Amino acid sequence: MSKPVVAIVGRPNVGKSTIFNRIVGERQAIVEDVPGVTRDRIYSKAEWLNREFYIIDTGGIEIGNEPLLEQMREQAQIAIDEADVIMFLTNGRDGVTGADEEVASMLHRSKKPIVLGVNKIDNVEMKDNIYEFYALGTGEVFGISGAHGLGLGDLLDEVVHHFPDDEEEGYEEDTIRMAVIGRPNVGKSSLVNAVLGEERVIVSDIPGTTRDAVDTVFEKDGQEYVIIDTAGMRKKGKVYETTEKYSVLRALKAMERTDVVLMVINGEEGIREQDKRIAGYAHEAGRALIIVVNKWDVVEKDDRTMAQFTEKIRDEFQFLSYAPVLYLSATTKHRLQHLLPAVKQAADNHNLRVPTNVLNDVVMDAVVMNPTPTENNRRLRINYATQVAVAPPAIVLFVNDPELLHFSYRRYLENKLREAFHFEGTPLKIIPRQKNE
Repeated sequence: MSKPVVAIVGRPNVGKSTIFNRIVGERQAIVEDVPGVTRDRIYSKAEWLNREFYIIDTGGIEIGNEPLLEQMREQAQIAIDEADVIMFLTNGRDGVTGADEEVASMLHRSKKPIVLGVNKIDNVEMKDNIYEFYALGTGEVFGISGAHGLGLGDLLDEVVHHFPDDEEEGYEEDTIRMAVIGRPNVGKSSLVNAVLGEERVIVSDIPGTTRDAVDTVFEKDGQEYVIIDTAGMRKKGKVYETTEKYSVLRALKAMERTDVVLMVINGEEGIREQDKRIAGYAHEAGRALIIVVNKWDVVEKDDRTMAQFTEKIRDEFQFLSYAPVLYLSATTKHRLQHLLPAVKQAADNHNLRVPTNVLNDVVMDAVVMNPTPTENNRRLRINYATQVAVAPPAIVLFVNDPELLHFSYRRYLENKLREAFHFEGTPLKIIPRQKNE
């Protein structure tokens, strides 16, 4: 299941960005003592009580007709609509304001769980300042200090209490779930329609037409699939529409609940820097991945074009050396027949479990062929190997000293494991541990 979403909402200058930075643990939001400085949603991953979640910092909701304030209200409304829990922040130094009451009314209409934090309660003497906020009708009120980190634990305890249960979607266990990701206008929706054989998703030449992640279930050759079309991810700093930043988060959430990610590149435009950023999201999520070069029908080519393009992909996406590359055209359906078999193979490899005895035979043979490195007259000794997880496969090596497993030798072992077990399309984790752990 994808991670819950928490939206921090409140009028300007109540300390939303400070609280956001405290929870995330790093200075991601601009903090300035000027009302309205946070004008777009900013999101990040966070964790509390072993529950991971996404948290969104929104521009302040303020009553007025100025265009900027109207846009901030719209963006906050989008975050509210998509959030599982709303963290409503107010300023204890100001008391309850008319704007707070308007925000509270807006939040109550959302029917979402609301956790009210009264910020800037910086010392015990200010504790009595919180009681008037019970009039906002949100239930329990938590006095906190973003500047000093006081009271945040109790506030987050209440937030996590409202998270939905970890329940998987109602798909059959052997259903293969795949998400189609990429920059706007690389042909993601066209690819989905080509795979489905019908116009299920709106197709447009306007970047960013697809706003939501849309699930479609279908069957092919006895195998059930779910294909998820996501909104295009546009480079940070070039986001003009109020809905598009949130679409990045929706794509990240879609990737988390898939087995295979189809990373779509526009073959006509070539590789862009944002393509690498997007692929990095999928790699970090630990999902199986296939690079799909779309619009190959309009590329001027000779007998070397495909090989040269593949070479460029391998150079630009060095962290995706395991990902197969497919060239096709969603419009003409040329080479489309290779896509689903590649998806199924990647999904199978993503969930492949290797018998322990066979795994150890391969590792020990690799050591014989290329002895382990030494450092300061100490040689790495691999005692035992065992697979501890799938999706992606994770292999623990019990060694005399994990520090002796250098990156180059880890890569060598990974290559040998891939040669032996065909882990094409999936990341592979190799984890060294001290023998007595």
